[in-house]
Amino acid sequence: MTDTTSHHAAKTPKVIKDWRPEEEAFWNQQGQRVARRNLWISVPCLLLGFCVWMLFSAVAVNLNKVGFSFTTEQLFLLTAIPSVSGAILRVPYSFMVPLFGGRRWTAISTVFLLLPCLWLGFAVQNPETSFSTFLIIALLCGFGGANFASSMSNISFFFPKARQGGALGINGGLGNLGVSVMQLVAPIAVSVSLFGLFGSEGKSLANGSTLWLQNAAWIWVPFLAIATLAAWFGMNDIASSKASIRQQLPVLKRGHLWVMSVLYLAAFGSFIGFSAGFAVLTKTQFPEVEIMHYAFFGPFIGALARSCGGMLSDRLGGVRVTLVNYVLMAVFAALLFLTLPVNGQGGHFVAFFALFMALFLTAGLGSGSTYQMIAVIFRKTTAERALAQGKTAEVAQREAVTDTAAALGFISSIGAIGGFFIPQAFGMSLAMTGSPAGAMKVFLLFYVLCAAITFYVYGRKGAK
Repeated sequence: MTDTTSHHAAKTPKVIKDWRPEEEAFWNQQGQRVARRNLWISVPCLLLGFCVWMLFSAVAVNLNKVGFSFTTEQLFLLTAIPSVSGAILRVPYSFMVPLFGGRRWTAISTVFLLLPCLWLGFAVQNPETSFSTFLIIALLCGFGGANFASSMSNISFFFPKARQGGALGINGGLGNLGVSVMQLVAPIAVSVSLFGLFGSEGKSLANGSTLWLQNAAWIWVPFLAIATLAAWFGMNDIASSKASIRQQLPVLKRGHLWVMSVLYLAAFGSFIGFSAGFAVLTKTQFPEVEIMHYAFFGPFIGALARSCGGMLSDRLGGVRVTLVNYVLMAVFAALLFLTLPVNGQGGHFVAFFALFMALFLTAGLGSGSTYQMIAVIFRKTTAERALAQGKTAEVAQREAVTDTAAALGFISSIGAIGGFFIPQAFGMSLAMTGSPAGAMKVFLLFYVLCAAITFYVYGRKGAK
């Protein structure tokens, strides 16, 4: 067995048949090296997925500058629609790794993102492009968000339970960084003629500057191609991760799945929802501010905080980190009301911006801590259930890993819905009252509710 294991480790086969991360000797000798390589290829693939998913948060702000005449509600809808398709697609995507293998599916799902990028680049150059066409492209951008479910599911197979929080935090946190990278790179890319050799022309603006809005989409094309090749040739499939959809569906009967879905919605839903709607919202409240110069800071802070949230939870416990986090989110949301303009007058942009950065920070921390809770809860409860049914430790471990991967994917789909509801809530509140305060009251109550749920179900004395 030792000779066979060493032979497989030396060759590093595309499909790994012998994978025992919970065994310390195996992990130290070869498992850690393979797992880290797959993690560090997965991160840029997921990062690019988030770049594509949130493209319209940067593009929508500039559409009317280049000849379109969409309403504020239509622009909010364009930023929200990718989250709808991303959330819906995360459900089937969560089952894809056990069906196709992590290497194959990472490459396939990454190369597909070329379609919305190429199409959007052409669409923004033609002022006759209809709003419905932009809606279709926005839906296709959602595939980038769906990648999160399969990516996190895949990485969960590679790491032992004790390192789940850190590994998933790094993959998810640095992957989430794609939102910030996109909002930082896109404003720079649209100000330069990057693709002039291919006949790409800019749009002259009233202030004398030129805008190449198509570059916001086309800049990602070469990186997507490189990431696809890296995934195909550099990653691995794990044979023991194979499972049919029927084997994964029982996880939907677990009560913890639905509790954790609510908690994750408050954390990651806030992160992705604020990422999608913050720039447009700020433009409505403080029109004199060129928000695209600063918008990337929020997603950047939140993405890094997610990695920290996973690591802190491994050290301090996911329940403790999550509970404190939701209390802080409620406090920051309450303070935000003091910074908003009233009837277009007053308001304090610096305080508004600072509090939103605090919300991004806590949303990121909560995303990492809740994901660590999911991994720990499902590995523990599934393994205990299987052992109680008389199954062997090996079978129990395999079922625990499969259930955890399915739960991570499904719960992530619920969280992504926040990317639709938050921009839409802002849009509706502005249309009805002229202020986003109504939407913020809903968010505040939700954070308080999540703090109470975390304490009652997992944090109080005697909780399971």
